[in-house]
Amino acid sequence: MKGKVMADNNFEKHVFKKDRYSKARGGNSCFLNIFCSSCKSHVALYQKDGPGALIRMYLDRIFAPSNLADLQYKGGSKKNLPNLQCKNCHALIGNPMVYELENRLAFRLVPGAFIKKNSDGMYPPLKS
Repeated sequence: MKGKVMADNNFEKHVFKKDRYSKARGGNSCFLNIFCSSCKSHVALYQKDGPGALIRMYLDRIFAPSNLADLQYKGGSKKNLPNLQCKNCHALIGNPMVYELENRLAFRLVPGAFIKKNSDGMYPPLKS
């Protein structure tokens, strides 16, 4: 159960991963809830390291849901990754890629296909 603390029976409170990638980006991290811009359903809980726009989502920074969080342990190549799609309307959110500078698997996000909102690390997110 690495990376999370049980808050109660229905919710999980996640904690930041602190490693060489977060330190390389200044140590500033925040949790983001990613939503589909078409149907507004929740796609993922993600840890964003450093400043700047959200261009890609690294697999090792996806905390929830478990089907996405577990992708970092499966395969190991871009060929084995599915597209990142909304589970509700199947809209394309991102395509698999390898970030060459760090040799990390990620999803290259489609601009305008998602909405991001700051999070406290709780999953599932509270309805607003």
